[in-house]
Amino acid sequence: MIRLMKSAALAVAVSLSATSTFAAENVRLTGSGASFPAPIYLTWFKDFSKKTDGVTVDYQSKGSGAGVQDFLNKTVDFAASDSAMKDEEIAKVAEGVQLLPMTAGEIVLAYNLPGSPKGLKLPRDVYSNIFLGKITKWNDPQIVKANPGMKLPELPITVVVRADSSGTNAVFTKHLSAINAEFKQALGEGNTVNWPATDKFIKSPKNDGVTATVRQTPGAIGYIEYGFAKLAKVDFAELQNKAGQYVVPNAESGAEALAAVNMPENLVAWLPDPDGAKSYPITSYTWMIFRKDNGNPAKAKAMRDMVEYSLTEGQKIADSMGYIPLPPSVVDQVRKAAQNIK
Repeated sequence: MIRLMKSAALAVAVSLSATSTFAAENVRLTGSGASFPAPIYLTWFKDFSKKTDGVTVDYQSKGSGAGVQDFLNKTVDFAASDSAMKDEEIAKVAEGVQLLPMTAGEIVLAYNLPGSPKGLKLPRDVYSNIFLGKITKWNDPQIVKANPGMKLPELPITVVVRADSSGTNAVFTKHLSAINAEFKQALGEGNTVNWPATDKFIKSPKNDGVTATVRQTPGAIGYIEYGFAKLAKVDFAELQNKAGQYVVPNAESGAEALAAVNMPENLVAWLPDPDGAKSYPITSYTWMIFRKDNGNPAKAKAMRDMVEYSLTEGQKIADSMGYIPLPPSVVDQVRKAAQNIK
């Protein structure tokens, strides 16, 4: 009887031990934020979860502003933002904050014109003035002059902008403010801006919302991440860069733009108007945001492993999905900084 009781007690102990080990190994990470990198992040997280026993990563694409707010409210383990995180926001996080640039992308101007003409060229002063509400027709003399031989209709330009608090908005308006002093004074830059109040400006949520609205609206133009334009097969313009060249967005023109800036120690670098004859003019890093002290060693390790996967396997698919692989020097900096996630 005593032997039987000992066996039963041992079985219960082994069972409890196995259960606690199993529980310790099962980690669920939750994140939210930027829609700009959402297609590649969702692909990374799905593959990482599949290849990593006991770890699941859930990510909700809801816009950079909402992601940062979730992070401050402690409703997520990590956030993602195209506009990094402001110093005053970082100061609110007692556990400390680690910003890591995880990929980079280009913002394109997608358009919808009758007959779907390809290769529309837009000079710097033209596209900035379209979003200022000053150029309102597709057959405006300045657009016609830049596109000899292209049949441009006498059609009003419908400008599609972001409705939500958006890092894509911040990157785009930072660029427009850098190249057009009037835009900077009248509208400025930020996750949200007060666009001209006319019926020719339409607001849509997130990158996919803007993409859908442009596709459905003849005469529309809107700013979206290159990967979304690629996926949706929408037409997008060649933009004039700082050197005066018209450039299409791709991995090469994006990498050229990234090469024009050195990554500082805090890993927050902006490229509002990059140098380089082949640089695409609207290029940006996008960041994941972590707490330095997570109070949970298993979660911290899972997040470090997730970052490492993103820096290795993840970068290999960046180009095919319409993103720019991180420069090797930046990968090294991010890998080192990821060790701060405890």
